This record gives sequence, C-alpha cells and structure tokens, in this order.
Amino acid sequence: MRIAWLCLSPSCRFPFLMVGADLSLSSFLWGYLISPIAGGTLVDYYGAKIVMCWGVALWSLATFLTPWAAETSLLALLTTRALLGVAEGVALPCMNKMVARWFPPTERARAVGIAMAGFTLGNAIGLTLSPILISQGGIFGPFVIFGLSGFLWVLVWLSATSNSPDQHPQISKYELDYILNEQKKSLKGNENTKTSKVIPPFRRLLSKLPTWSLMVANGMHSWGFFVILSWMPIYFNSVYHVDLRQAAWFSAVPWSVMAFVGYLAGAWSDMLIQGGTSISLTRKIMQSIGFIGPGIALIGLTSARSPSLASAWLTVAVGLKSFSHSGFLVNIQEIAPQYSGVLHGLSNTTGTLAAIVGTVGAGFFVELVGSFRGFLLLTSLLYFLAALFWNIFSSGERVNFD
Repeated sequence: MRIAWLCLSPSCRFPFLMVGADLSLSSFLWGYLISPIAGGTLVDYYGAKIVMCWGVALWSLATFLTPWAAETSLLALLTTRALLGVAEGVALPCMNKMVARWFPPTERARAVGIAMAGFTLGNAIGLTLSPILISQGGIFGPFVIFGLSGFLWVLVWLSATSNSPDQHPQISKYELDYILNEQKKSLKGNENTKTSKVIPPFRRLLSKLPTWSLMVANGMHSWGFFVILSWMPIYFNSVYHVDLRQAAWFSAVPWSVMAFVGYLAGAWSDMLIQGGTSISLTRKIMQSIGFIGPGIALIGLTSARSPSLASAWLTVAVGLKSFSHSGFLVNIQEIAPQYSGVLHGLSNTTGTLAAIVGTVGAGFFVELVGSFRGFLLLTSLLYFLAALFWNIFSSGERVNFD
C-alpha cells in the first residue's frame, strides 16, 4: 500500500506522515534498488518469460503477506516491503526485452504505450479501490485480492508468452516472417548483433553518453513519478483540506489520463518514424514534451487556488509525463537491443536512487521550509535541466558497446 493509506483521518498532516513515509517508501525503494541491474542481466541471459514469472510470483507473495507481517512486527513489515521492491525491479527490463524481440522499430512506441497504460491504470485502480476495500473488508482485503490476482496472472503469462516470436507455438508464418524481416531491415549493417547469452560489458555501457542520457532521463522520470504518486494525496489533504479518501480520487484520475495519453504519444511517435522523421529527432521530441510539459504544469499546480484546478494541473502533468514512454523508455531498445535488459536495469537503478531522494527529501523539505509548493518548483527546474541534458546527449542510433 502507498503512503496515502498510512492515515485516513481528515486531520492528518505532513509531520505525522513523514515518519511512516520514510519507513514504508524507503523499504520498498531500497528493495527496488537492489534488483534492476541483476534482474536486467538475468533477462538478457535467460529471457524475459521466466524472470518475469518469478518476479510477479514473489511480489504477489509479498503483497499477500503484508498485513500479516504488519501484525507481527515492524521489521517483518519492512522486510516484506523490501521483498516487494526486489521482485518488482525486474518488471520493466522484462517488458523492454519482450518489446525488443516481438516488435519492429516502427511499432515499439505503441507497444510500450500499451504496456505502460496497464502500469498506470494499475495505479489508478489501486488508489481508487484500496480505501473502499479497506473500509469494507479491513486492512487484509486489498492485499489478499491483489496478491491472489498476481498468482492468477502468472498462470496466464506462462501459457501465453515466449521469449521470442520464433519460439511461440501459435504464431502464424505470416506474422513471424513480418517481424523477422522488419527487424532485419532495422539492423542497417549491424547484422552481427548478438542474440546469444552474453555477459554485459558494464564499463563500455557506462562509457557512452547515450547511456548517461538514459540514466538521467529515468532518474528524473522516477523522481517525478514517485513524488506525485506518494505525496499528492497528502498534498491535497494538507493544502486544500480534502479528506484523504477523496484526495485519493483526485490523485487517481491523472493516472487514468496518463494511460490514454501514453498510447496516443506512442502512436504519434511511430507515425513520425514511418513518415521519415529520424529516430533520434523523434525521441528528442517525445522526451522534451515528457519533461517540459510536466515542469510547466507543476508550476501551474503551485498557483492553483482550488482542489479542482489543482487536480486539472496535476492531470496535465501526469498525462504529459507519459510522452517519456516514447522517449527514453523505447530508446533503451534502440541503442543496444542485445543489452536492453541490463541497460534498463542501470537506468532503473538511477531512477530508484532519484525516487528515494525525491520522496524522502520531500518530507524533509516540507518539514524545514513548511511548504510543499517550493519542492514542486524545484522538481520543475529539474525537469527542465533533464530535458536539456537529453536533447544534447541522447541518440536514436545503435551504439557499439562491444
């Protein structure tokens, strides 16, 4: 459960929540920090199917056991939250590896948009249903339901997926030929790209500026994501005196919009590439909108005088954030498809560190300054700087890491 459910009283304020925020969020994020690089390496080595299966099974188990752990001891609760973070760290590297194997370059942004739509809709559903389930069935309700749903998903995943198109028993010859031919066209002289099991060259990966542009972009994306996801219900409660149950609804609406806008951004991105726009320019356009747009919207949020207007600005910020899915998130597959898992892991680790600093730092900032608006303005500035770094150093062309 997110920080919003640490306290459901209308009188709840920042100082009370910061202790709970630091413990619950940091335990998850420290767990999430451990697994992306190792998980990404495993994805590149063993394939996404089995790694994703184990990841979802473990985080479903951790979700299911959370309320019992909370009743046992604080240590048991934090351990369960850390396990949840460790297991979830493999999800995005698995997604990127699957997209790189199954979709040609002109369709990848839409594929990522659809996958991330499920990710963001999950946030919206969780934020909306959790307080209802808690009020009706107690604290055990949402954890049991979400945990069992994860186990059911694993069964569907194992029966419906394969690591690559040529391994899928039900794919048609026409679809297989189309995917393989389109991917061969995208190689453009790089036909020797490795598809076998490889040990990633970490030093070479970190020696290239396009890698660092991915890490900076993921870091800023995660900073904004976790700050908004974790603190906005409390922000609406503290600034506009909205009951946290209603504040959760204010925070859930933007994630639903993000899912829809993310798909539109992916479709537009693919259309630009199909129309002759270079991949590099397309990714710069998408990422610029994904950073500059939220930066401007957060400035508007700080000046909003009503919760409805603030929710509108928040919706704009979160919706435009989804353009990043057609920026840096797709770009991971383009500069190094053979290392997309570990490259995603490296950038995710940077993102997790930024998320820890952002979420915990927000609490300290509010405690010292007494206002969350200043932290939102700082986040806006960081968005603008990250957009500048991306436009200077990113590339849509394949990078030689060998």
